[in-house]
Amino acid sequence: MTTKEKIQTMETIGDDVCKKADSISSPPWHEKVLKAREDGIKNGEDEFVDWNIAKKNIQDSIS
Repeated sequence: MTTKEKIQTMETIGDDVCKKADSISSPPWHEKVLKAREDGIKNGEDEFVDWNIAKKNIQDSIS
């Protein structure tokens, strides 16, 4: 499986999971990770990146 095929497969899985998000419970550690990321945004240590830009950055870094 090529890297491009792997990324497409991950996107397909991600899309499917998003459609069923209400019926999937997150593990306890997930809330802690989200809180840490939220805190990073609030205090300026982190920033949001548009998904299409992030995806292109990932693809560029592995090709």
